[in-house]
Amino acid sequence: MIKTKMGESILVTHDTSGPRPYSRDILVQGTNGIARKYPSPKVHIEGMSEGHGWEDFKTYKEKYDHPLWKKMENDAAGAGHGGMDYLEDYRLVNALLNGLEPDMDVYDAAMLSAVTELSEKSILNGSMPIPFPDFTRGMWKTKRKLPVMDV
Repeated sequence: MIKTKMGESILVTHDTSGPRPYSRDILVQGTNGIARKYPSPKVHIEGMSEGHGWEDFKTYKEKYDHPLWKKMENDAAGAGHGGMDYLEDYRLVNALLNGLEPDMDVYDAAMLSAVTELSEKSILNGSMPIPFPDFTRGMWKTKRKLPVMDV
């Protein structure tokens, strides 16, 4: 469990060794909605979805699907993890070849790498909160312009 500087909570679960069948249980939940990937893509958006039920993700896919995915979906077909491996590799190679800032920078890498170490320290201390280092020294307060948004 991660509590952000802005008071939001993030629950991260990563289990690759538990005694269960493989699955990619992806769930993203925010204040006004929730989306899940498995077993079939579903979404619920407050004020748009009826009652407390799930809607098929296809209802929103055309309107909200990212332009890059729309552009490259056919090229990515059959690639690992539903095509996302292809897009990640394409984005990195494109950035390197064209001198663009990559989608993930050194600060993102440090933050992602720190989660495991900080989780282990927390568990060893009875699940006590552990301060998360600010690898950006406050630069996180200024939103980065990612070239991925310029398809």
